[in-house]
Amino acid sequence: MSIPATMRALEQTSLKGPRDMRLIADAPVPSPGKGEVLIRVAAAGVNFADISRAYGTFLDGPQPPYLAGFEAAGKVVAVGEGVTGPKLGARVVGVGYGAFAEYMVLPAAAAGPVPAGWTAEQALGLVVNWPTALAVLRFLGRIVAGETVLIHAAAGATGQAAVTLAKHYGATVIATASPGKHETVRALGADYVVDSGSADLTDEVLKLTGGIGADLVLESAGGATFHASLAAARRVTGRVIVYGVAGGEAAITNWDLVYRYQVQIVGFNIGVLAQAAPQIYGELMGELSALVAAGVLTPARPTAYDLAAGPKALAELETRTTIGKLALQPHPATTRMPADLGFDSFATASRS
Repeated sequence: MSIPATMRALEQTSLKGPRDMRLIADAPVPSPGKGEVLIRVAAAGVNFADISRAYGTFLDGPQPPYLAGFEAAGKVVAVGEGVTGPKLGARVVGVGYGAFAEYMVLPAAAAGPVPAGWTAEQALGLVVNWPTALAVLRFLGRIVAGETVLIHAAAGATGQAAVTLAKHYGATVIATASPGKHETVRALGADYVVDSGSADLTDEVLKLTGGIGADLVLESAGGATFHASLAAARRVTGRVIVYGVAGGEAAITNWDLVYRYQVQIVGFNIGVLAQAAPQIYGELMGELSALVAAGVLTPARPTAYDLAAGPKALAELETRTTIGKLALQPHPATTRMPADLGFDSFATASRS
């Protein structure tokens, strides 16, 4: 297929948030460099990290003006020097820069195949949400059967995956979500669902755990909820894995850790894991592929928006009115992925 010189894309023009993201029609189509591939984007994932970047709070994030988005799935239409795979025409998913566009460059080594029969939207969670959920539960959280896990933002894309996985590993799940999302979370198997806006969150968790607290807390809320999470964790052996700051920053001191919250706190970022510990990342993706093959994790049904509605999607995500994964469609008529690539090869590619 011919590749145009320009494309539609969403450009972030300030650090005042998604409201200053605009659709442009003349963005240059990027060329793949050494070790890179160019994909025709079929679906781009919408994440809280996109909001952080738009406000300038994402560490080392891009400076405006820049093409927004970082997670995408699509078809390889050009390859750079030294690329032996994926091949032209392959359907892949990965992370890079400028995903909210009709075309995007991805590192070839990190472009994994889309599972057989899955749509582009469904594949988006494979590189951000699901690996994050598995990592914070198993590789860092060390969850075992019989333990209790508190999962914040349980109706979101990562939260839903975490609830499903926690139940698979035999944990009791206490999930938080806004009242309108409780039924969605219960349907995933959560044992208890607590109002995420409750001022008595800590007391409710302690009551549900007989005063002991949760063995593991998956903390993505931030803000005032962060301290409630620490207080709701089991003393000494309780683990709090921090992987999100959706509700803003929260400070903690060494005094707090000695006298107020005697818990184990671990910070996590999936991008840092992939770069700093590639062997562990490969093991993570291998276990994820096995879970998909076993039917533990099945394709979700993301809410799709046209590319032009990207600011609207981000605004709804920011105000927590959405459920599950959100996706943007630069080419709405071509989002279906052919069933020609299996998930096993995704794990292999991730480990290489």
